[in-house]
Amino acid sequence: MKFAWIDLRNVPAEQREAVIDAAVHARVDGIVDRDAQTLATLPVTVKRILTGATRPEGDGFDDLIVLREVGGTEQLNQLRSWHQSGEKDIAGLVDVVDDPTLNLACETAIALPYTVVQFKDPTKIPLEIVIAAADRSPGQLICRADDLEEARVIIDVLEKGSEGVLFAPRNANDVFELVELLRVKTPDLSLSTLTVESIEHLGLGDRVCIDTCTHFEKDEGMLVGSYAHGFILCVSETHPLPYMPTRPFRINAGALHSYVFGQDNRTNYLSELKAGSAVLAVGADGRTRRIVVGRIKLESRPLLSIRAVSPEDVEVNLIVQDDWHVRVLGPGASVLNVTELKKGDQVLGHVATDKRHVGWPVGEFCVEK
Repeated sequence: MKFAWIDLRNVPAEQREAVIDAAVHARVDGIVDRDAQTLATLPVTVKRILTGATRPEGDGFDDLIVLREVGGTEQLNQLRSWHQSGEKDIAGLVDVVDDPTLNLACETAIALPYTVVQFKDPTKIPLEIVIAAADRSPGQLICRADDLEEARVIIDVLEKGSEGVLFAPRNANDVFELVELLRVKTPDLSLSTLTVESIEHLGLGDRVCIDTCTHFEKDEGMLVGSYAHGFILCVSETHPLPYMPTRPFRINAGALHSYVFGQDNRTNYLSELKAGSAVLAVGADGRTRRIVVGRIKLESRPLLSIRAVSPEDVEVNLIVQDDWHVRVLGPGASVLNVTELKKGDQVLGHVATDKRHVGWPVGEFCVEK
């Protein structure tokens, strides 16, 4: 999980107490202020970062992190010297406005335990460069965000983004929204080995290909099914085919009525996905990640119905295009052509206990068949 530093320096006076309470309650990583006395009152569960001053003497100030501006090589060398002499609670702030200051930010991120960067221009290319430069450094990189939307972009830069985000909230709600952005939302799923019971050729119908904005791994796909309680792991077109090029961004997912398993234990109909929708990539080991839809392709094709059962005797159904190049994953991430499946074959899937209403799990009576 990435972390947040909450910047109190520009928070309106009437909102400061509420913001501090929210930050402590939400267990943010650190709070930044120029007032050492305010920081001294904070609990030990949060880092206290002091700007614009030398660490005061006395109880309550020993573990303050001192954040100092780094305007040139001389200041960086001084901070580096302090760090090498045993000073661990030290951070550098670099204002990136041109190529020399970008290089300075890279050097600072390599040299110090904490580096805060802020950028004059809206492009995130400089942040990508600093992230790459600091990739093997033990220090932590924190990027300043002007608003929550910018924080969202910073978190996702180069997949990993900076380790932390420095943000000055307007109120307590902003604190909670930032923490929600930072939270890992795609926990691992428990996959089951399903046994194929029957295969049926259905004739013409509408099927959906999901073209995403990312490359799938060879053992990744999406969980798709006719029922909200059970899904089969459809594999991407990452694996070579004899008559067409690979399309490692695509899942030939199934008939338009089907559910696809997504974030937060929610499902979506394949027919309602569109450019910009968020979906869930799922690995054969149960790992998941959020990815974005680039487009869907809905076309009429012959369809094939796959009926399988779980070890608990839960019936699962998947209707896909009736074609050899459409594939699902089996145990050990084996790649199985749907037209070659037969009774007794095993496929990977996920069995859910929840019923659904507009994709959300609900505790109500519902029969699907």
